[in-house]
Amino acid sequence: MARLDETRPFIPVNIAVLTVSDTRTMENDTSGTTLAERVVKAGHCVAVRAIEKDDASSIETLLRRWIADPEIDVVITTGGTGITGRDVTPEAFDRVLEKRIEGFGELFRMLSFQKIGTSTMQSRAIGGVAGGTYLFALPGSTGAVKDGWDDILVSQLDNRHRPCNLVELMPRLQEHLRPAG
Repeated sequence: MARLDETRPFIPVNIAVLTVSDTRTMENDTSGTTLAERVVKAGHCVAVRAIEKDDASSIETLLRRWIADPEIDVVITTGGTGITGRDVTPEAFDRVLEKRIEGFGELFRMLSFQKIGTSTMQSRAIGGVAGGTYLFALPGSTGAVKDGWDDILVSQLDNRHRPCNLVELMPRLQEHLRPAG
């Protein structure tokens, strides 16, 4: 069963928080605020926080900048994962991801099903890796942010979580870029 190994020292990670929305501002971005507060409460650092319009090219540009930034370990977005015409966050992710973490979206929808039933099929939550940076896209509701962070990411971004976690894999995420030797 999953547990925390309290004998290991906690390693904080630097997390970028992005809200994807045509209507939100820093003053009324409840989902982004909720996520940023939970990140800090867990002991991590909010490296940067931003709001970007529902435009795949603009989202992609920002993701690429954050992926290239050695001070950012993880990017978590909220919003733009639905199925309407303006929901383009997964499309922007598809442009930058090197590897998908299929289990993230699957697990998110499984947990969400327990709370909102079949409506969860409308979520295109996605996770992956690019340039040694983890990327996760959550739906824009505050409830979905709480579910994604509290039920999945807070554990996987804690190096003490057993039997395994994403933090302990960070040094190996770019192995494919090293010359064979």
